[in-house]
Amino acid sequence: MKKITVLGNFSGRNAGDNAILGNLMDDISEKFKDVKYLIPTFNAGFVRRHFSNHNIEAMNLMPWNGAIKIFGWPTYRAMVNSDIVLITDNILFDRNYFNPLFNYLSTIALFAPICKKKNIPIIPYNASLGPYTTDRGRAAMQKILDASPFLSLRDEMSRETLDKNKLKYPKVIIGADCAINTPIPTDSHLNSIIAKEGLFENPNGTLSFNINAYIDSWVKLVEGGEGINRESFVKLIGSTIDKLIEDLKVDIMYTTTQIMDYKIVNETMQHVKNKDRVKVIGNAHYNYKEITGLLSKCGLHVGMRTHSKILAAAALTPMVTINAYPKSVGFVRTLGMENWMINFNDLSVGRMTKIIGDAWIKRLELRAKLIPRVQEEQQKAKHAVNLLSDYLK
Repeated sequence: MKKITVLGNFSGRNAGDNAILGNLMDDISEKFKDVKYLIPTFNAGFVRRHFSNHNIEAMNLMPWNGAIKIFGWPTYRAMVNSDIVLITDNILFDRNYFNPLFNYLSTIALFAPICKKKNIPIIPYNASLGPYTTDRGRAAMQKILDASPFLSLRDEMSRETLDKNKLKYPKVIIGADCAINTPIPTDSHLNSIIAKEGLFENPNGTLSFNINAYIDSWVKLVEGGEGINRESFVKLIGSTIDKLIEDLKVDIMYTTTQIMDYKIVNETMQHVKNKDRVKVIGNAHYNYKEITGLLSKCGLHVGMRTHSKILAAAALTPMVTINAYPKSVGFVRTLGMENWMINFNDLSVGRMTKIIGDAWIKRLELRAKLIPRVQEEQQKAKHAVNLLSDYLK
């Protein structure tokens, strides 16, 4: 039996991370039958309950397990006792480098030379890389690259990041995020949720909207500048939602894919006048497949979190990006949706309603253009499994 260590943020709090793990294991297990997944996680119970159809060992990252989240004995044991280590999503950045509650790069780089010595390949798998803003971060990333036989990246922007930072790296294969293959539940299952939540009753349609608690902190890290304060941001979003409801005559599905975002969503709702036209839907109550299914019923998705857009793409729903992360740019560029982007320095009620309104009018045209691009990305995500054959025979 081959053992695969999968590293990522698998606490159950983020629908996008759950989708990555679920689809990754589905894809690999479809091709390789005799495998076991070692999954360091802050919530082993969640992983065991939700992915029990796979052969998994969920390894708790609690202090009594000898860990401070990612840093500690469970991650070390998983990495050095597996046949291959897969790194998912966008966890290899150097922000808050010495904080293991937030940063994965420092811990993985610490154990990477041991894996290299034991001939255990470390592979960023359908992942994004960066940003890197310090020499310490660049040196740590180089240790991981030195243990990698190849890189499976989900966007060209990650390769550009490596080049910009003058890092030496092996062969690059451009794949796609595993979450883009998220399946949609049956109509009967979705209809029960729709009836329960009172969704999609407006004949003019429903627009999905997503924000995140980080606001523009990632943009400020990379580009500098003062940014926008929280109070101004929540008022702006609340006013924008009202304007969209009034101008487009639509309802809003306020889509929340990360538990930590509910607080800021509730803050923005205090500034929304048309509260009866807004339904807050998210992963506090629904899994990533159900959220994707509900997104498939929306005419357009406006998103800040990258995986809100990836799940929208899986649902074949066109999107407008509020550019809060470098990785979002890479993703929407891959889908040909980069022209439908709002940068934080352009953030205003007027600018947002203009771009979102234009996209809403063209939503059927945008969807038609999106479908073949998504299908191509779905194939790339699945085909990445074939790259593992030499290590899982």
